[in-house]
Amino acid sequence: MKKIKLMIAAVAMLSLVSSSAVYADGFAPGEGLYVGAFIGGGTGIVQPKVVTTGGARSCCTEDFAGHAGGTFEATDGGLGLAGIEGGGLIGYGYKMGDLYAGLEGEMAAGDVKFKLTSATPVTLSGSTADGNLVTMSSVEATKDWTGGMFGRLGYYLNADTLFSFRGGVLVSKFDVKTTGSTDYSESFYGGGPSFGASLESRITAIDPNLSLRVGAVYTDFLTASVFGIGTNVATRNATSGHNSEVTGSALSARIGVQYSFFDVNSLF
Repeated sequence: MKKIKLMIAAVAMLSLVSSSAVYADGFAPGEGLYVGAFIGGGTGIVQPKVVTTGGARSCCTEDFAGHAGGTFEATDGGLGLAGIEGGGLIGYGYKMGDLYAGLEGEMAAGDVKFKLTSATPVTLSGSTADGNLVTMSSVEATKDWTGGMFGRLGYYLNADTLFSFRGGVLVSKFDVKTTGSTDYSESFYGGGPSFGASLESRITAIDPNLSLRVGAVYTDFLTASVFGIGTNVATRNATSGHNSEVTGSALSARIGVQYSFFDVNSLF
């Protein structure tokens, strides 16, 4: 009986030592299935482009000179966006010696936005005399959320540090508001190719499966057509002789943590 108790105790001690050793080793940064959270600052730029056919004198515009058409484009600079954003990510990665490959998805939200306010209302159409004066006092756009999928390739600088690049597609929702003689609001969606780089380092002192992650992500929102906002049907109708587009890009710098907790290889 005493021998059986000693054997049970020895097996229990061996199991404890073995599990401790596995726990001490942990996953390499980005290895296996992992989840994470991040916070950071976001910036961006929006560049408008308007192509108009112009208008000629007619019976209805006899008192007004016609205006020439043309292309009006911001070729240098634009409208700047700035704010704070944060979110979460989930991914799966493979460690192949010093090399790394994986897939990752993320979602983020924040208050990255721009706002332009005029000292005096800008007249868009009509006049006070005919009672059809249309004015605009301010316009603002906020990047409400963003999400996407990426492929990752990296290199382990050492057993505890991974440097990686990622490439994929991000889509963002923008909430646009204008104030003036009538206030309007609308939501637009923009997306495009996105690229980033990150450095992940294991925090062994807390948990060998926990990593600190810092990085940056750049997104090109390509070009999107912009028409009326909200119920401003008059603005939509007025665009019949116009082609209004916006293009832009965004850059965000992040810091966060991620935790690896499962490797599919353990099932086989």
